[in-house]
Amino acid sequence: MNSQETPIWEDNLYLGSWKSGVGERFAVTAPATGETIAQLRLATTADVDRAASIAKAAERQWSEASFDQKAEILRRAAALLRDRAPEINAWNTRECGSIGPKADFELQATYEQAQMSAALPMQPYGSIFPSSMPGRRNYWRRVPLGTVGVIAPWNFPILLAMRSVFPALAMGNCVILKPDVKSAVCGGALMAQLLQDAGLPEGVFHVLPGGPEVGEALVEHPLIKMISFTGSTAVGRKIGETCGRMLKKAALELGGNNAQVVMDDADLNTASSCGAWGSFLHQGQICMQTGRHLVHSSIADEYIELLAKRAKNLNCGDPATEQVHLGPLINEAQARRVEDIVNRSVAMGAKVIAGGKRNGCYYEATVLAEVTEDMPAFAEEIFGPVAPVTTFDSDADACALVNQSPYGLAAAIHSKSTERAQRLANQLHVGMIHINDQTINNEFQVPFGGMGSSGNSGRFGGPANIEEFTTSQWVSVMDEGVQYPF
Repeated sequence: MNSQETPIWEDNLYLGSWKSGVGERFAVTAPATGETIAQLRLATTADVDRAASIAKAAERQWSEASFDQKAEILRRAAALLRDRAPEINAWNTRECGSIGPKADFELQATYEQAQMSAALPMQPYGSIFPSSMPGRRNYWRRVPLGTVGVIAPWNFPILLAMRSVFPALAMGNCVILKPDVKSAVCGGALMAQLLQDAGLPEGVFHVLPGGPEVGEALVEHPLIKMISFTGSTAVGRKIGETCGRMLKKAALELGGNNAQVVMDDADLNTASSCGAWGSFLHQGQICMQTGRHLVHSSIADEYIELLAKRAKNLNCGDPATEQVHLGPLINEAQARRVEDIVNRSVAMGAKVIAGGKRNGCYYEATVLAEVTEDMPAFAEEIFGPVAPVTTFDSDADACALVNQSPYGLAAAIHSKSTERAQRLANQLHVGMIHINDQTINNEFQVPFGGMGSSGNSGRFGGPANIEEFTTSQWVSVMDEGVQYPF
């Protein structure tokens, strides 16, 4: 696109193709500077109905497209992701406050999702079962749902949208994506253009940036047969209630208060490196963030010293103009929330060992010691660059501390004895556990998801996508009709 051209999303919505929008204009601002970097047209509830109707009309043709046609489009989308990496990453940096390496990682992970999804249409999607009826053949197969609604967040706006969009398309569904307005260019408009240029047929994919009312309309629309939501637990509960009432499928990937357990025999240099990465990557704005560092009391002082040293080496700044470790939080309201959690915890007795200061949208990498179970820094999902350290005296105590949280997304365990670590892992109520590693792990081929208040055990990744984005159907076949008693 020529820099002098008006971006197509300023006045249009992607409703299977670019169409004139009538919703209000929204100013996209850079969290690092507060400047307006783009204008886009917001969707309305009427646009949800319009998109659902267009998608409904496109469902049959897309579901009947051959597996190799679907695969080829997704492979082209993957290639375009790499071709357009400089443009996409620049938007991710300016729009979301992502540092360069985070933007690179997100694009590469999205590329992997596209390649994995391109392989899905070629996988087996059914089984043959025996029958007690002579001459009957029983087929049980996975079939598309129809139209899937995807509601994506702003923190990893490309990956967390396309990890649902790509496999849903691969399994023969149409998709309506609602990106967060704070990331609607890189996580919405650019993805619409990419799939259009990859050759996706008109009407199959839609992008509707908007506020809560657009999300509610998407969830409640009778033509939309599944909702894939990534976001807060509070909103996820409401979506789950609505989908349950409508008997609509829902995949809910929600918040987390993830723990890293550091046992007394752990390699503290490795554990502190994993702890820093888990707490400070992307300013801690990740559902898998290490929100609690549970450290054996005998080695806690050394661990805290190593972790604080790493935190003090991290600098904040505008990732669009500087080489920095931490960019801004998404807005000042979120930065103030992080500040409030830290301040309330300090007032209750927590000690600031590193960081602890806010400057507008920026918050320093912070290490808190002497954090107890009753403090906000232990109990709440922080979603900021804060590493609270709580001590324990036995493996049983560590297990109880991990499981005390209603969340159940991820955990990490550090011990030189993998057998000991696995015994603890077997007692933890979380969806993902990483031994001698950090909590922020994502591999495109491995099913991903949480338990408890972190989700409804929906799974994204690898073979789980086949079941997640389809429904099952039983077909029985008789060569000749059956005569029954009446």
